[in-house]
Amino acid sequence: MSRQAVATARRTVVKVGSSSLTSRGQLDPHRLDAIVDVLAARVAAAQQVVLVSSGAIAAGIGPLGLRTRPRDLATQQAAASVGQLLLAERYAASFARHGLTVGQVLLTADDLHRRGHYRNADRTLERLLALGVIPIVNENDTVATHEIRFGDNDRLAALVSHLVHADALVLLTDVDGLYTGKPGRPGAEFIAEVLSMAELADVDVSRSGSHVGSGGMTTKIDAAAIATSEGIPVVLSSAARIAEALQGASGTLFHAGGDRSASRLFWLRHATTPRGSLVLDAGAVAAVVERRMSLLPAGVTGVRGDFYSGEPVDLVGPDGVAVARGLVGYDAADLPPLLGHKTGELPAEFRRELVHRDDLVLL
Repeated sequence: MSRQAVATARRTVVKVGSSSLTSRGQLDPHRLDAIVDVLAARVAAAQQVVLVSSGAIAAGIGPLGLRTRPRDLATQQAAASVGQLLLAERYAASFARHGLTVGQVLLTADDLHRRGHYRNADRTLERLLALGVIPIVNENDTVATHEIRFGDNDRLAALVSHLVHADALVLLTDVDGLYTGKPGRPGAEFIAEVLSMAELADVDVSRSGSHVGSGGMTTKIDAAAIATSEGIPVVLSSAARIAEALQGASGTLFHAGGDRSASRLFWLRHATTPRGSLVLDAGAVAAVVERRMSLLPAGVTGVRGDFYSGEPVDLVGPDGVAVARGLVGYDAADLPPLLGHKTGELPAEFRRELVHRDDLVLL
């Protein structure tokens, strides 16, 4: 997958971090306008753009008289409540300079964990694009809890990339790409291309996010891993070089390393949170992983968690490592009497798979 493929992508998801939109702790209209100008030019060239933008909490820091990003959840949510309005207004006004309309799409992790909500988000985004509207996606930080501190929208951008069938994902940050160590330190070398995520085993990605953001290099690599595994190339570059990044001419290119999977399986692998787990014996692990068979009660030795039929659970081997995730066919409370028994030994109403192979994805 060449850099030219990024330049010619029919549909691109662009993620902008908080530090790229702010200066001195407040929303910087000049930085925002510069990003919008490049995205508008992309749209003018008949290429679609979905913008995943952080910055709601950062935009609320100044108006609330705060010096830095708040640490407690309640103040984060208050800052997001004030800042999200300012951010949306500023984007709308900036894109309007180019005659373009924007639509705000606020999501929480729960919207992507629930299959019905996931499909609704898909339909909404597709309709906005069909109407010529630029979707601006952000986590709904006003009501979010765990995810307000998770990923700085990087993982969300990867999930949205698959959701909208994007041809490329561009992650914009405050550095010009990926380095072998902290940029500026002796020995830290720029990495122009990543052919496989396995190449990054010895790369130091411990650098945390900025004082107004929550993400760091680790979340960006995780996002790149998700997107590239689904056949979507990723460019990691600085917001200051957004024009070059969208042309594939700057930053680190993560080559696509897999084929796009069905939306249902992608959702199950990347967008669900397991409600519990089933412990498998070695034979059941081999049946599920190597022979791609459904999971039957005979191969299960334990149940963990409290879940209901239809919810996602992890399938864990004897060593405690999750090997697959699937939608379970029973409530947790109904399972203990069934474990270890062959299907023919069970009452008729329980003679079905614990997890059907069509509802199962390997991890």
